[in-house]
Amino acid sequence: MSWIREEELKLSWIENLAIKVIKQGPIPRHVAFIMDGNRRWASKLNIKRSEGHKVGFEKLSEALQWCLEVGIQEVTVYAFSIENFKRSQEEVDTLMSLAREKFAKLLEEKEKLREKGIKIRVIGNLDMLPKDVQKTLAEAMLLTKDNNRSILNVAFAYTSRDEITNSIKTIMQGYEDNELLPEDLTDTLIDKCLYTSECSDVDLLVRTSGENRFSDFLLWQVINSFYMLCCFLIVFLDPINGILLHRSFMARFYTLEFARSCFLLSKMSCA
Repeated sequence: MSWIREEELKLSWIENLAIKVIKQGPIPRHVAFIMDGNRRWASKLNIKRSEGHKVGFEKLSEALQWCLEVGIQEVTVYAFSIENFKRSQEEVDTLMSLAREKFAKLLEEKEKLREKGIKIRVIGNLDMLPKDVQKTLAEAMLLTKDNNRSILNVAFAYTSRDEITNSIKTIMQGYEDNELLPEDLTDTLIDKCLYTSECSDVDLLVRTSGENRFSDFLLWQVINSFYMLCCFLIVFLDPINGILLHRSFMARFYTLEFARSCFLLSKMSCA
């Protein structure tokens, strides 16, 4: 299945109404997805885990189209955690094969990506990946580096612990090379050394399986958000077959945006 759908979304009247209502208020600039639940969904249907991962990608493609429809400028997807390397070799090989297939497809769609202005960024410890996968990811980033309408960040071989550790190592190297002084150490400096240094702040986090945990994803970015309580909206969707359902996403999205607007209005009144 394509990363970028050729056909327009076929929306019901209630879905069209939901999009119009959402567009009247503040739209999140950056939405992040923790993509999980594929294995549990496959187990429930008694099918291969590899099929669950493929269906999960198809739903991701639909979700990306929704984000484009409502005007979200940046999306980050948690595609592969470093912890996934601890799974069976067969499953790891399957996930790597899926990555090869989908990013090769993405390279074939360069004209559609250019037309829609989508830039691809891959964040994570890419040295842990097979060389051919690294090469394909690099080609995708190079191919789309000049696109500037919207951004798709793919977190691959990523965990927050690894990201923060790598940031600290980079800063320590700066001290050893006499490029930094002790007083230079600030949260801003750490931000600049993270894999996500070029990303905007995350406004909305969606977990597709319904689990209420972060799973080592963007932990620094959540804690470091100054407006976390009023601007950082966290949504954990109901685990209906382990797949993201768009009506649920839109309904919860609208509810939280309405609550946020009420909060900001009450804050302005108190001032």
